[in-house]
Amino acid sequence: MAGCEAREEHWQRVWSEKDAERVSWYEAVPVTSLELIEEAGPAADTPILDMGGGASTLVDHLLDRGYRDVTVVDIAPAAFAPARRRLAERAAAVHWEVADVTRWQPPRRYGLWHDRAVFHFLVAETERAAYRATLAQALARDGRAIIATFAPDAPPKCSGLPVRRHDPETLAAAFADILEPVAWRRHLHVTPGGVRQPFVYGLFRRR
Repeated sequence: MAGCEAREEHWQRVWSEKDAERVSWYEAVPVTSLELIEEAGPAADTPILDMGGGASTLVDHLLDRGYRDVTVVDIAPAAFAPARRRLAERAAAVHWEVADVTRWQPPRRYGLWHDRAVFHFLVAETERAAYRATLAQALARDGRAIIATFAPDAPPKCSGLPVRRHDPETLAAAFADILEPVAWRRHLHVTPGGVRQPFVYGLFRRR
């Protein structure tokens, strides 16, 4: 899939050119994600997957809260380096997977799927269908999913790439055959450069 190779090249270049704390999606504390994870209520030993997590600080906060089975998946191997340095010896407690969500074969089932801003980069329906297939394969029968995308009033691009923006209705419709909405959040993210990016976050349970 040509799109996969292009995405990997793009994100590898981003991580080779920018510090983790200067990328537009950086959050020192991913408050909205953590609130929704708390609402989902996974047990400490629940397998948790952070799709596209890269250098995100979410993994730090999950470990701080006592979660013992955390997997981070990202298309760009270079994205893991800042997180590994930051976590130091704790990095060994995390499962790191290099993969594109549209063609990843999950090795197991996860009780919680978290994605902040991967799905909205998939502007072609074929790519979104592949994402849904991966999620359906990866998510446990009683699992929960948190999916966040740019809201309709957000910029049309992020990191130089076009995005497909969603409101709660379109995001729910995209996963209607797999997931049932539980809760919604709107979050205004301000990038390190001062750009305002409204997000829609959905908490779902598996149908």
